[in-house]
Amino acid sequence: MSQELILDHQLDSAKNLAWWMYILHGLTFVFSLGACSFIPLIINYVQRPSTYGTFVHSHHTWMIRSFWIYAVMMFIGFVLFMTIIGIPLAWLVWVGAWLYKAYRLITGILALNRNEPMYG
Repeated sequence: MSQELILDHQLDSAKNLAWWMYILHGLTFVFSLGACSFIPLIINYVQRPSTYGTFVHSHHTWMIRSFWIYAVMMFIGFVLFMTIIGIPLAWLVWVGAWLYKAYRLITGILALNRNEPMYG
C-alpha cells in the first residue's frame, strides 16, 4: 500500500514538473520567440529518463520534439529571409512555425491536465 502512495506521489511530482516545463516553454516562446527555450529543453532531457513508463515521459518527448521542429522551421525561415525573393516566404514559414509551436504547447498542456499521453 505504501508503495502505491510513493508511486502516486512520484507521478504527481513528475506531472507537476512537466506542467511547469510547458509554462516555461510558453513563456520563452512568447517573450523571446523561443530563443531561450533551451533552458526548459535541458530540463526536459534531464527529467525524461526518470519518467520512463509513465504518460509524463511522452510529454517530455513531445516538448523536446516541438522545440527541435520549431528550431528547424525558424532556421529555414532565416535562410529564406537571406534571399530577397524568399522574404515573403520566410515570413510565412515563421508564422507557420509560431502557430505550430503554440498548437503543440496548448494541446500538450491540455492533455497533461487530463492525464493523457502525447503521441507524435
